[in-house]
This record gives sequence, C-alpha cells and structure tokens, in this order.
Amino acid sequence: MSDKQSNNPLHGVTLEAMLTELHAHYGWDGLASRIKVRCFSHDPSIKSSLAFLRRTPWARDKVEALFLQLKKPKHTLAPKPSSERAPAGHGAARAPTILFARKTPPTDDA
Repeated sequence: MSDKQSNNPLHGVTLEAMLTELHAHYGWDGLASRIKVRCFSHDPSIKSSLAFLRRTPWARDKVEALFLQLKKPKHTLAPKPSSERAPAGHGAARAPTILFARKTPPTDDA
C-alpha cells in the first residue's frame, strides 16, 4: 500500500457505502438540505443517486466531504479521568474574580 493511500480516509470505502451511511444518518431530506442536487430531493433512490454521483465529480466531492465530516471524531465535554487531571496545587484553583467593587462614601470620623 502506498503512503498516499494509507493517509486517505476514503480508501476502500465505496461510493455506495458512503451514500448508504449518509442516507441512514440524515435521510433524503437531510441530504437534500446539505447538498443541493435533484437526485436527493426529487424521487430519490440509492441507484439513481449513484448514477448521478458517478458522472458528476463536483457532487461526488460534496458527498465525500459530508461523509468525512460525519466520520470526524467529535470532542466530548465529558470530564477527564482523574489520571489526566492536573495535580492539586498546580494551578488548578484560582482566586475568584471580583466583578463589581462597591465604593463607600468617606466618613467624617476625624
């Protein structure tokens, strides 16, 4: 396998497999709203969409880009495991920020 193909995330994935997975995830309406082509919005089917995408490079590029976006790992907001947290006392805690300071009028005690 060449280096070019080993770095290609689409290597070994057929257009039919991409389209089937995108259809399962977004549905035809979702695909039609993301990629403006008639094969997704007017009487859509896998077979007719494959025929169109195979002869239309710009549309196939959009389908491939959407597939890659779907497959991109998502970052979660889950808390890190305790082994990845900073040790106590190493910049983890900060002093609270004062947002408003109240001015008191001077007193005439003297």
